[in-house]
Amino acid sequence: MAFRRFDAFVFAPSRQSHDPTRIHPALTSFADEACATLARLFAYVGALGLLGIVGVHFFDPWSAAWGAAEPPVRAGWSAASRSYQAFAVRPLDPSEKTETYSILRHPQGGRKDVFRWAGKDEKPVAELEIYRPGGEFYSSISAVADLAARMTPSGASELEPAGLVDSKFGMVTLLRRAGETDGAPSCLGFTRRFEAPDLQVSGWSCRGNGWPAQRVAIACTLNRLILLTSGNEPKLAKMFARAELRRGGCGAATATTASADWVTAAANPGLRGAF
Repeated sequence: MAFRRFDAFVFAPSRQSHDPTRIHPALTSFADEACATLARLFAYVGALGLLGIVGVHFFDPWSAAWGAAEPPVRAGWSAASRSYQAFAVRPLDPSEKTETYSILRHPQGGRKDVFRWAGKDEKPVAELEIYRPGGEFYSSISAVADLAARMTPSGASELEPAGLVDSKFGMVTLLRRAGETDGAPSCLGFTRRFEAPDLQVSGWSCRGNGWPAQRVAIACTLNRLILLTSGNEPKLAKMFARAELRRGGCGAATATTASADWVTAAANPGLRGAF
């Protein structure tokens, strides 16, 4: 009987060690460490978020100060720095270069590719804008009013017809500031609207001494305009391919201007007789 009691005492199963309701100490320690790690992770993420908010708060005034040096952009348009250049103007000589090339986009889908040239005194002498309109086109100001504002940023003046000039894109309408005479010409504007593709080419030029020279400069610039990429616009690629077939050199533009008749002359046509 004594041996049986001893065996029963030694080999009897322990209720405390096999209690299913008790959690093992190792598991308890692991759960505590996991909770502590998760708490530290949340604190770390919260600290990063706080630093980000403080950084944005201090960055805004600096960005506004740097942005003041950039040329003003019309309401609704913003600079698209990540867009690819779609057009180029072939230089007449290796030393010639485009002063600036900028791309503007509108939230309703419009895009403007703008070339600007400046003289030795940094004063703008010419501009070329290729405008592919979106939904904003029908609510914007007229093309002539917009061109007038670009030609005279200090105060828009009215423009009047100044004849036509031939280019690889066909006849282009010329415009000048109202009231100017042949004796004191300043700059000539130009505009050409296309239906297929939906495209508008416009700009102005002060290159040359007098309107005949400016007409040559405008025709020469348009003839040297080329398409680099059409994106998903096959009509645009087709238009430039056809234009290249009738492209003339700047020498041809000079000869055309020298023998221009009353239809393409820079001045308004002189009519015989009186009404």
